[in-house]
Formats: sequence, C-alpha cells, structure tokens
Amino acid sequence: MREMMKCFVMHGIGKVGVTEKPVPRPGPNDAIIRTTASLICTSDTHTVAGAIGDRHGLTLGHEAVGVVHELGELVVASGLFKVGQRVAISAITPCYSCDNCQRGYPSQCGGMLGGWKFANLKDGSMAEYFHVNNAVANLAPIPDGLTDEQAAYCCDMLSTGFIGAEFANIPIGGSVAVFAQGPVGLMATVGARLCGAGLVIGVESMPGRIALARKFGCDAIVDFTKEDPVEAIMKLTGGQGVDSSIEALGSQKTFTACVKVTRPGGTISNIGYHGDGDTPSRAWNGA
Repeated sequence: MREMMKCFVMHGIGKVGVTEKPVPRPGPNDAIIRTTASLICTSDTHTVAGAIGDRHGLTLGHEAVGVVHELGELVVASGLFKVGQRVAISAITPCYSCDNCQRGYPSQCGGMLGGWKFANLKDGSMAEYFHVNNAVANLAPIPDGLTDEQAAYCCDMLSTGFIGAEFANIPIGGSVAVFAQGPVGLMATVGARLCGAGLVIGVESMPGRIALARKFGCDAIVDFTKEDPVEAIMKLTGGQGVDSSIEALGSQKTFTACVKVTRPGGTISNIGYHGDGDTPSRAWNGA
C-alpha cells in the first residue's frame, strides 16, 4: 500500500503549490478515496485569497469523485460500500449526529459552516487520495451510466443550487429571483422549477449565461448593466416583490438587493460565498 501522495495545497494567503503528504488512513466510520476526477471551485480561489483566514499546508478542493481505496471496519460491516467502488462525495460532509444535524441543518454541523470540512476544517480532495468522514452517510455510488466527470458536477454546484432552492421555501406557483446565473445559480434556477415556482427571474448580464438561464427555466432575465434589478423585479411582480430570493454570487450588493425585492413574509436563501477574499470589482458581473 502506498505511503505518500501528491497534493495541491495552500501555503498561505495567495500562495499555492504541489507537495507530498502521507496517504490518510480511515477511522472506524471513515473511507479513503482514490481521486479520479476533481474540479476547481470559485470558492477555492476565495479561500486562497484569504476569505476564511490564513491556512498553511491545507490541501485544497471539495468537488471530487473516485474509487474506494480503504474502508473503516464499521463501514465494511454496513455492507453498503466496498473497495474498488466508484463513488461521489458532496462538498458538505456532516456527521449527521450533532444537534444542528439532528435539527435538519447538516451544513451547520457542529457550528456555523461546520458541514463544510474539505479545505476548511480538514484537508480537501485535490490529492491522489482523500479522507471522508462518516462514510456511510457521505458516500454516494456513481451509476454506471455516468462518467466520473459528469458525477463530479453533482458534488457542489448542482447540490448547492438545489439546496438553495429548497431552503428558499418557494410556494407552489410562487415567484423567485435568482441573483447570478453562474453554475450554482443555474442549478438554483433548475431547483426552483422542480420546487414548483410559477415565476423565475434570473439576474445576469453575460450573454452565454443568459441563454443557459432561459434554457434551464428562467421566465424573465434582468440584466443589471442595463436596468436597476430592484426596480425591474418589483415591476415584474406588480410592486409586490418575490416570494423568495436566492443569492448565488456572494456580494453585499446582491444580498442587499435580495432584501429589497423579497416581499413581507418571504424567504432569502443565501448560497453565495461571502468573505474578505471576494474581489469587489467582480460583484454584479455574474462571475
């Protein structure tokens, strides 16, 4: 069995590189995955820029799929997974037993953002092998009909967009505004449709993303470079505002707009990455 592996790590704010670390070993409830496909998330660039503070030697990455390399004895005893099996792992890997998890908020496992462990609280998945806690709950078998590359897109952008729509509490036939139509925003748009939204408004300026937003379910698009999005959304809703709004960028400006366009008793779902690593000049550009 291999003892060392290559990893892509953060050496400090603004500093990254490839280094070697020991191949991790599983605890009784854990799994070690041999990485076959891994994606770079915009959140990784925010992290390197210092959004969650300085990190030294932390392996980056939280969107990866792979093959089961080693299992803890309790995972083996469950009979649900086996060595050599193709699996996907969510960017969020809660324990599912703490108070927040039991209350239905697994992304806040153990505390604020505690469900996000990869490249935050522990080494991430941009490595030849990576560790998965509470593997029975946090591994998902990849169907034979999906490639590893296709499955990797389910680990964060699809799941984050979907949970953003679920937490938005959109009434059946209700209205929702999705601010930014990047990968996560597009999946929030799809999720809003699946949740029964009757009016989906996308806020975006990039032509390619506007086209995708219409394809994936937006009834109306507000281009913030051509009109004020708050005024436009209020006009589209007859001055009432939307039942729900989803912030999918991570900008103070877009979050403030969500507050302004959401009607009394409505819900704001915040799935953007906010922090000191955000670049102000990118706000509102749909990036």
